[in-house]
Order: sequence, then C-alpha cells, then structure tokens
Amino acid sequence: MTQTIPPFSDLSFPRPDEASLKARYDDIALLLDQGRSKDAAQAFDFVRREYESWASHVHLQFSRNTQDEQAKTDRDYADRLSPVATDHEVTIKKRLLGDPDRAALEALVTPHIVRLWEADTTTFDPRISTDLEEEARLTGEYTALLASAKIPFDGKVLNLSGLVPYLQGPDREMRHAAEKARWAFFEENGEALDTLYSRLVELRDRMAKTLGFENYIELGYRRMRRTDYGPEQVAAFREKVLNSVTPLVQSLLERRRLKMGWDKVWAWDEALIDLQGNPKPAGDHDLLVARAEGMFRALDPKGEMGDFYVQMRDLGYLDLKNRDGKAGGGFCTSFPTIGSPYIFANFNGTHNDIGVFTHEMGHAFQNWKSRNQDWVDQLWPTMEAAEIHSMGLEFLTWPQIDALVEDGAADRYRRMHLIDALSFFPYGVCVDHFQHEVYANPQMTAAERHETWLRLEKMYMPWRDWGDLDYPAKGGRWQAQLHIYRLPFYYIDYALAQCCALQLWLRSRMDREGTFETYRQLCAEGGSKPFAQLVADAGLVSPFEADALAEVVHEAEQELGI
Repeated sequence: MTQTIPPFSDLSFPRPDEASLKARYDDIALLLDQGRSKDAAQAFDFVRREYESWASHVHLQFSRNTQDEQAKTDRDYADRLSPVATDHEVTIKKRLLGDPDRAALEALVTPHIVRLWEADTTTFDPRISTDLEEEARLTGEYTALLASAKIPFDGKVLNLSGLVPYLQGPDREMRHAAEKARWAFFEENGEALDTLYSRLVELRDRMAKTLGFENYIELGYRRMRRTDYGPEQVAAFREKVLNSVTPLVQSLLERRRLKMGWDKVWAWDEALIDLQGNPKPAGDHDLLVARAEGMFRALDPKGEMGDFYVQMRDLGYLDLKNRDGKAGGGFCTSFPTIGSPYIFANFNGTHNDIGVFTHEMGHAFQNWKSRNQDWVDQLWPTMEAAEIHSMGLEFLTWPQIDALVEDGAADRYRRMHLIDALSFFPYGVCVDHFQHEVYANPQMTAAERHETWLRLEKMYMPWRDWGDLDYPAKGGRWQAQLHIYRLPFYYIDYALAQCCALQLWLRSRMDREGTFETYRQLCAEGGSKPFAQLVADAGLVSPFEADALAEVVHEAEQELGI
C-alpha cells in the first residue's frame, strides 16, 4: 500500500453522523448475513480507519488552539458521536467473534487481534453511552483549564509550558519563585480540579459496575487493551522500583546536595540535575528543526528515518512551538487513511525540547513503519510497547545528540538524561499506585485523595520536601499530571518501557548499527503482537522478569560512576 501524503494544511476528512455510520455498518452486517466474513472484516477495517482519521484530526485541532470556538464545537460533536461509533464497532466485533470457526477468524485477523476484540467487547454497552460522552467532556474541560493558565512572572505572562525554564534554571531563588507561581495557579483552581476528578472517578466507577466489574481497575486495564498482564504483575514491578531505584535516586540527590553545598534538597532543587546548569538546546525551534535532519540521517545509514523526518517537516506534520491557548504536553497522533503521523509539542527552551523531540519522533517512526500492516488494530501497539519506541529513540540518538545540544555540553546532556530517566521510575510508579488506590476506593473525598497522594509520594520519593509550597505539601502534586485525569492507568507504561529502552541503550553501546536494525524491526511490527511477545522478539527482557530492572539499574550506576 503506497500512499501520497498531502500537506497537513490540505487535510480534510468526511464528517460522519449517526445516519451515515448506521448505513455503513448496516452494509457490513449484510456481508456477515451473507457469510462473507472476509469482506465484512475488510469493510469494517476501512470504516474504522476513516472514522479514526476524522476523530484524530478534530481532537488535534482542539489541542492546537483550545480557545478556538469552532474547534471546541467540533470536539464536542466528536465526543457526542464517539459512543455511537463504539456501539457499532462492538456490535460487529461481537458478531465476528461469535463465528464458531474461531481458527478461521484467527487466520484472517491474527490471534492477537481476536484477543484485543475480546477485551474491547467487554468495555462498552449502550447503557454507558451518556457517561462516556460526559467523560470526554470533562477531560476536555481539564485540558482547557490548564491551557488557560496566564501566570504573571518575571515581567511576563506565561502559560505552564512557558514557566518551565524558570523551574529548571540555575538560580535557586528563581526556581523557588517559579514553583510558587506554578502552584498558586493550581491552588487557585484546586476546588475546580478536585470537582472535575471526583466527577470522573464517579463516572468511571459507575461505568465499570454497569458493565459488571467490581470497580474501574479491571475495566481500565481492558480499555488499555492489556491482554498479557494484570494489576498483580504491575504491583510487583512497583515493588521492584521501590527496592532498586528509589534508594539510587535518593543517593544521587544526596551527592548533588553535597556538591552544590545546599543545606538540603528542596522540591524546587530536583529539576536542576547538572551542577553547571542543565544543558540547553543548541538554539531555538527553527535551528533544532533544521539540525534534526542531519541527526536522523546520521542515526540511520539507510536514510529511511531522515527521509521520513523531512517529509513530516516539509508537509507540516510538526507543531512544536509553545503558544497561548495551545494544550500542554506533547503527543503523536495519526490519520490511518493518510498513513502519516503528526507530532505535537511545546518547546520552551530547555533540555525538554530535545527529549520531547526525540521521544515523539520515536512514536512517529513506529507508526510510519507499521502503516502498511493489514489491519487498523496493528497500526499502534498497546501503550507500554509504544513507549519503547519513543523512550528507546531518546537513547539511540545519544551519539548524534551533539547537534541539538548547546556547544560543548553533549556529554553533560547524556549524563543528565540518564539521571532523569532513572529518577522518573519512582514518580511513574507513584502515579500508577495512586490510581489503583483511587479506583479501588472511589468513595474517597477530595481531601482523602490528597492524603493518599502524599502518603505514596513519601513512600516512593522519601526525599521530597515542598517547604513553604503549601498546596503540593498537602498532596496536590498529582493534579498537574494530565494522564490521571484524561487517560486513567496510562502511566505505568512509561516505567515499563523505560526498562526496555535502557536495554536498547546498553546494547547500542556495543553494536550501534545492529541495535538500530532491531529497533527498526520492532517499529515495523507495530501492534501486530502483544507487549511480551514484541519485547521477546526484540531480544529484550520483560520488565516483569525478576532481575530485569535491577540489571539495567546496575549498568546505569556503572555508567554514572556510582
């Protein structure tokens, strides 16, 4: 399948409605009535690709400008239509799964897709349609609320992304002041954020119970399409982080304290990883975008990644500049009928620009490599596997990263990146543990949720001291983590993937080209297999294996000279 990619500005997708969706799914049902399962599956796949392309475009345009009234209207329309489309999808999946010749279905769409569909069909019923629509509306409200931040600081008015350079700067008093300004915004909006989350938890718990689950945890895992592990394995992984990584990060912070001559490490000190000041990008947005071509061409001797990057850049599939009204964070989305992914980010002049650039490019390259997979379910893997591509590329670009880092600071950047990667583990599992406790006890009050976060924060990050920052000191830090609101249980994925990405980094030090070829093949497999099988096929050790995390942590310690 060869596709001609149009400029992003020319993209336009047919807007579906209830009547058009019904007509198209009626046609698919007729094919099934006629016993034409293969034709029905192919028609089903095409309809889903068209719908997903349109929905992706609508939600992207809202993220690009949350203040645009037409974008809001379009997003609301898409959110209202989503349960209708899901109802049709689940109906067809159930009919296909109901074929007594399961072997024939597995031969047609693969055993993995069959298992995905089996999970999908348990996550929806028309009875929860209204709740799903309300969930989408509330998550959009959260996105818009955070994007609306206008924080007076240093003679400017900044959004949350614009404040980040001050949070990481070398001036300790400035970092402290920036954190005060940041948390003042969250405290001012704390009641609204608590109310939003309470409503989301109530909705999700109600949906789970309507579908016959004890609570939202099992439904959440199924919505994440996790078919080969469950909460027990994740809990065991969190314990490994607590035992293997938390002590290491605490030791690194103590070493930093001694070298800096600080009386103690305050919360606003943690982001300053490099004692000379965190290395900055080599220049602004335009310079990074220009230099990235050379970096990707040097990384991939076959030229594939470089050519793909140039295509994205020249056709407008990158939106990397921070601006007023733009949603925070970074992500990669795609349009299945076009065959091209799209990278969204918010450059702010810190080392995060380099990290998000290489991270999202990893997602994009994977989606590009797997664009010709037979079925739409194979275009993306489940999220913990997808994050291997993104976090893996962050490390695989180390030899070429000099081009994106300020002169003379590449070695410092690499060291900082490794420390940052290790430091993420305790926070990542804390976010996951918090969500498990919340959804196991959905009746918690807002105050109890803050107390729960504070207890877990002290367990996984015992060094953290918020000082006079009252709001996070009372357990409010979690409200800044968009995944908790918008994508429940999508966070342990980063920690699991980081374990695998570090393995790619270790292998690349001995065999750079061979490791990149392994990475290329992993990307090409897309979502054709479940997490554990993709990891095994790449010759990596599953993070759920007994010693996987301890081994990569040990190697990282050696690299850091600890």
